[in-house]
Amino acid sequence: MSSAEQPSRRIVLAAAVATAVTGAAGPAAAAGTAVGPDTGRPDRAAARHVDNRAWTSYTDWRGGTAAGTRPVAGARPGLVIGAPAGVTDHTDPHTGKTARWEYATWTSPVHRLSVPATEAIASWNAHTPAGSWIQIELKGTYSDGTATPWYVMGRWAAGDQDIRRTSVDDQSDDRSSVWTDTFAIDDPATGLRLASYRLRLTLYRKPGTKVTPKVWRAGVMGSDVPDRFTVPASEPGLARELKVPRYSQELHVGQYPEYDNGGEAWCSPTSSQMIIEYWGGRLTPEQLAWVNPEFADPQVCHAARFTYDHQYEGCGNWPFNAAYAATFDGLQGVVTRLGSLADLETLIAAGIPAITSQSFLAEELTGAGYGTSGHLMTVVGFTADGDVIANDPNSPTNEAVRRVYKRREWENIWLRTKRYNASGKVVSGTGGVCYLYFPARPTPRQRAALAAVGVR
Repeated sequence: MSSAEQPSRRIVLAAAVATAVTGAAGPAAAAGTAVGPDTGRPDRAAARHVDNRAWTSYTDWRGGTAAGTRPVAGARPGLVIGAPAGVTDHTDPHTGKTARWEYATWTSPVHRLSVPATEAIASWNAHTPAGSWIQIELKGTYSDGTATPWYVMGRWAAGDQDIRRTSVDDQSDDRSSVWTDTFAIDDPATGLRLASYRLRLTLYRKPGTKVTPKVWRAGVMGSDVPDRFTVPASEPGLARELKVPRYSQELHVGQYPEYDNGGEAWCSPTSSQMIIEYWGGRLTPEQLAWVNPEFADPQVCHAARFTYDHQYEGCGNWPFNAAYAATFDGLQGVVTRLGSLADLETLIAAGIPAITSQSFLAEELTGAGYGTSGHLMTVVGFTADGDVIANDPNSPTNEAVRRVYKRREWENIWLRTKRYNASGKVVSGTGGVCYLYFPARPTPRQRAALAAVGVR
């Protein structure tokens, strides 16, 4: 989060380029409840703008094309290295070190988006023991039948000893580009869209070892959210507050410059840690032993280190945060878009909090006391009047983290795709982006709530 109206390093990420749509809305998709323009109530007949597809089951992993990988069954099915397909040298751009790795690949079947997309964000959940890591790539077909290159959506490991966790810059074919963690059509006004895609997972391990990564979940959220400076007002539908731990990012100002210096840069990992602990995720004293014992809430420092993207030079890579959450036993995480506050109410009713991304001027959100070009906070409930209860990490103390924000103001700054910054320039909004962390084995009620917002 930038507490002033300064450009973030994400620049055009999160809908800046990709939502310059001039009116076309995709066909019905499996996420986000649209809101009727006249009533403000959920409009089931209205078009939806998000398509989610994830590979999670043993049957899923048996599909696609394998080169050295094999599926494994069990309580949490996944994909592992069987017999490596080959050996390669990889030079880490952030350390300059070259190492040799065995690798194996899995390529998903083609998924045709129900919503031809202006942007796409991959998510994955995996276990990467020491001596292993994974790469996630996306290759798509445009709506005119031509193909994208294979784009790297992330090189990831839970730790940071074997490789440096990283996004990859400068990927473009002059029709689409990858901005840190987001595939985006360069000029949506032309009508060009991403019509379908495949994912390719490459699993790496040190040669001659038995160690293997295990991927439990891999998928993509594709979206085509129409341009909008405002969204229709919704009507309250729920009064409930979840007991989510509260942590302030501001207690960490100046800590660990190598992980972006704490404070306003740590809204994402601070929010992630709140929800991880809500679900019972705990770090051991051994895991936290590296943190300066004089620092409060060392688990927040840990979350910052292990979500840090060494190319982006920050902790705000969305899929890296979801993947971090899934390193805790019994949790999974995804990045998606929701279509309304009704979607958030559905999740809260089932006991599922959400981390939301928004940007705004100080005068646009009463009680915030700051403006931002991009900030994450945790939605934990709704008041009887329908106002949003948020654990806002941009607070001076842990006790001050709980905030109540006016419903109408909050839904607009979260769901819009366009806004004016302090200089009067038109810039992007995030269009309902959120992280969802939830049990690997949801209850029937939780599963129904997730399905209602398009996540399975």
